[in-house]
Amino acid sequence: MRFGFWLDTSNSWQHMLAMSRASEQSGWDGIWVPDHFMPPPEGYPDQEYGRDPELGEVRESWSLAAALAASVPRVRIGHMVAGNTYRHPALIANMAAAIQEVAGGRFVMGLGAGWQENEHRYYGFDYGTTKSRIDRFEEACEIIQKLFTQERTDFSGEHYTIHNAPLMPKPDPVPPFMIGAQGEKRMLPIVAKWADEWNMWGLPPALAPKMAKLDQLCEENGRDPKSLARSAAVLLYWADTPEERKRQADRIPPGRPALFGSPAEIQEQVADFQNLGVDEIIIPDFNLAREETAEILARFIGEVASQI
Repeated sequence: MRFGFWLDTSNSWQHMLAMSRASEQSGWDGIWVPDHFMPPPEGYPDQEYGRDPELGEVRESWSLAAALAASVPRVRIGHMVAGNTYRHPALIANMAAAIQEVAGGRFVMGLGAGWQENEHRYYGFDYGTTKSRIDRFEEACEIIQKLFTQERTDFSGEHYTIHNAPLMPKPDPVPPFMIGAQGEKRMLPIVAKWADEWNMWGLPPALAPKMAKLDQLCEENGRDPKSLARSAAVLLYWADTPEERKRQADRIPPGRPALFGSPAEIQEQVADFQNLGVDEIIIPDFNLAREETAEILARFIGEVASQI
């Protein structure tokens, strides 16, 4: 099982670089970057803001991914996940190819349909409806994969048109394509058709029916379900003492899945993911105290991951 560290881009570049190097040195397998330009109106869970949460600091993700690819030499680097609505898919494909070269083949192209309305409104991105965003996303998946693999690409859709478009040099290897999704009507069928990896926030009881649906959809597409890697995003809360258990339990945002408890308890929780068939657990540092993050990263690998 792999373990990924999901950066909080409200932190400075110097802090993110230091934590990325700390995660690499302590044995983590990947570094993931969220793709936003500002917090949502209510702010992100478990973070402190001033009077206006939307003014919280956020750093652009593709620039960070390229810098990390050049600065952190061992682990996988990817988006968790990039928003399709912010950039034309041909631009996404070209950026991904460039970062893959910088990374020496370690880049993972994470992509989703887009969801954060206030960014679209303030920056002038077309938000549309849920249907139109998914329609655009489905077209983007096809365009990107064709640009990665064909000498020239033609595509004429409702939302995108490209003609005789090259992409040179091709990414080598073609980066794994991760899609973050949970909607069973439209998004999971897109995952089964196009993705190499799938991600969702959730604990095993929430993941299990989605994974069963993905198995079914892969088989309907003539695809081995085992060819689709699965990952889960969860928060992490250490709680070694009764006092710490109460304090940490009060911090868990409602509805957010979390690993919680002593190292032995968290080992059991991680084993439940592994037994379900989850290939990677991705843990953000949004809720971790900055001065304790490096210690927590090392402790998780030493006391949990290495015991699984």
